[in-house]
Amino acid sequence: MLLAIDTATQYASLALHDSHAVAAEDTWRAPMHGVGAELASAIQHLLGRSGITIDQLTALAVCIGPGSFTGLRSGIALAKGIAGARGLPLVGVSSLDVLASAHPQASGGLIAVVQAGRGRVIAASYQWRKGRWKSRSEPLLMTWDMLIASIDGPATLTGEISDAGLETLQMAREQGAPIHVSAGALRLRRAGFLAEEAWNQLQSRSAEIFEADHVVPLYVKTKDLS
Repeated sequence: MLLAIDTATQYASLALHDSHAVAAEDTWRAPMHGVGAELASAIQHLLGRSGITIDQLTALAVCIGPGSFTGLRSGIALAKGIAGARGLPLVGVSSLDVLASAHPQASGGLIAVVQAGRGRVIAASYQWRKGRWKSRSEPLLMTWDMLIASIDGPATLTGEISDAGLETLQMAREQGAPIHVSAGALRLRRAGFLAEEAWNQLQSRSAEIFEADHVVPLYVKTKDLS
């Protein structure tokens, strides 16, 4: 049984995966500076509700960002603590890759975004290859206007899009930009997809690379974009 933990941004999510399917999942809006205090009890609640003990875990997965410093630190520290103490593999997965893995095939490219504060986002682009979305760019910090200007063809946007971002994207569409915004349910980052991605990696790569000490947060360097 794999436990997946995602506290990268303003949404927290937990999931249990039995290698065949998601067995349980919780996703909720969490206070940016308070998720650490409730995370351990939320995990205990998920395990108890599912009739699973922590001794039955065989692997863990954690979202490594990009995201908020506080949120990432809380989730990664707890995941590393559990995995390290029990000698379990720990798989780190990017928040943007989790968003992309949840999205069905769409016309053109896919752009996944998470909020970065001060009207900015961190975004990465993906293209559909061999039945899944494959990354075609590194995560970049930018404003919505910069993101729109960088789009070079039809694109679907998914992930955390603020009200201001939605307004900006709608204006760009009215001006002819080939942009489609995914439905809200598709844009919600869920630990079930984190768990699925982690299982895929565990099956296809050497176990040695999943030692807990190897997992580190993914931060995108910031700069003044004003």
